[in-house]
Amino acid sequence: MTKDITYRRIYEESSPDDGKRVLVDRVWPRGMRKEAAQLDEWLRDVAPSTELRRWYGHEPGRFDEFRRRYLTELREPERQEATEHLRAVAAHDKVTLLTATHDVDHSQAAVLAEWLTGARTSTT
Repeated sequence: MTKDITYRRIYEESSPDDGKRVLVDRVWPRGMRKEAAQLDEWLRDVAPSTELRRWYGHEPGRFDEFRRRYLTELREPERQEATEHLRAVAAHDKVTLLTATHDVDHSQAAVLAEWLTGARTSTT
């Protein structure tokens, strides 16, 4: 299984080294034209719920709790198809997870990268 998963901001220039480019935000990034994004996929259903995203507010002090709640959300039945699809893509291709978030190290893309690579064990 390929474990070459990276993450970064969608506003950064794409690279041939990106592999599959997957947007993992629920809403389309402001000011980004679809052609400029050069996406392979947009997987809205792996993004945090609107409620969780609003609660988190990208406050780094809430990141550990955000991560815990988000990993719980990823196990919900309504997300199963999207999460299994993302795992399948990551099993066969290099993947770059994209987000519009300014602080990518405290984002759902970072949590997904850990989750896909098994870099950290789930806390729940």
